[in-house]
Amino acid sequence: MDVRKKLEILADAAKYDASCASSGGKRKSTPGGLGSVEGMGICHSYTPDGRCVSLLKLLLTNFCIYDCQYCINRISSDTPRARFTPEEVVRLTLDFYKRNYIEGLFLSSGVLKSPDYTMEQLVQVARTLREQHQFQGYIHLKAVPGASQELIDQAGRFADRLSANIELPTEADLSKLAPEKSFAVTGETMREIHVRVEQSKAERQESPKAPRFAPAGQSTQMLVGATPTPDAVILDTAHQLYTRYRLKRVYYSAYSPIPLVDARLPAKAPPLVREHRLYQADWLMRFYGFHLGELLPAEQPDLALDMDPKLAWALRRREAFPVDVNRAPRERLLRVPGLGVRTVDRLLRIRKWHTLTLEDLARLRVPLNKVKPFIVTADHRPTALLDSPRLPERVRPGAEQLSLFSTAVVARTGEL
Repeated sequence: MDVRKKLEILADAAKYDASCASSGGKRKSTPGGLGSVEGMGICHSYTPDGRCVSLLKLLLTNFCIYDCQYCINRISSDTPRARFTPEEVVRLTLDFYKRNYIEGLFLSSGVLKSPDYTMEQLVQVARTLREQHQFQGYIHLKAVPGASQELIDQAGRFADRLSANIELPTEADLSKLAPEKSFAVTGETMREIHVRVEQSKAERQESPKAPRFAPAGQSTQMLVGATPTPDAVILDTAHQLYTRYRLKRVYYSAYSPIPLVDARLPAKAPPLVREHRLYQADWLMRFYGFHLGELLPAEQPDLALDMDPKLAWALRRREAFPVDVNRAPRERLLRVPGLGVRTVDRLLRIRKWHTLTLEDLARLRVPLNKVKPFIVTADHRPTALLDSPRLPERVRPGAEQLSLFSTAVVARTGEL
């Protein structure tokens, strides 16, 4: 099979892996080297400062020894198969970079022969790029659960980020649909990466010349909608992963029905807005000070699809409002629907110099219709709005078709 045909198959197969981001890379271009983190199978990711970077995203192979029922590449699937050699991936990466198509590589793989054999192939690609071609662009490698610690150590020396996918939110879900995998094995791989990342940070504090290990940390992915597991359990699993292994990101990927599926899998994909709501709730727990029980009380284990989780919480907790934007501390301002982290920080700076009004909020592009019922400013008090039974209708956003640009802005800022 020629390389073009392989690329067609393996770039398309890589689209199911969502754990792809380039934020946190530290490498810089060097004299005589290729690429820089600064700067389809190409995917586009956003760094924390808003830059868009392009990555060559593909699988080393879609052959796999496992029979995960939700995966198009499972051993019992009749999908067309292909396999790159490490040399072919290296050549593709360099050719795409020199044509200015990409700034880095996202490389995953089906498990071929064994976790160690597959990990050796992935490491060989990264090692060849770094050592033989002095490639300093971003590299994200899949860490194959069950691979030896020695191979994980090698991968972290050459890659900017590693990701070991947890895949499903509970051990019971894995036992049902992917019995050859387990939380324990994946968790041990995550633990090894976490220990080495922390060790590398400590070594670099003593000597800045000490080698880096996965400087952009690690991430993982969970499939959403393949099982009846509620959002509360999904987010609780994510919270435990963030706490134990200091993950940079948990990615939520909506289940996509595939041909000849197991009867236990749903015939339809979950609404994509569910994936979006999980990201919003994840953001609220990590950066806004919310706890899982606040966003999803026991009697409501799934997130509302018709409004964002912060707005849903505010409507349940109306006694916590209105909030005076000229006096309230940062923690309370972050709980106002429509005020994001960046906006709150700007408000705190502005109010040191003059009293805030609705006009100031409008200049900051705050959605006034959403915010007004929950705040007090120098020229506004919500009166009876908070007690109105029609408040949900007033603040619930109407359906709209987002443009590519507006979608990208939401993805970068995470403002809620």
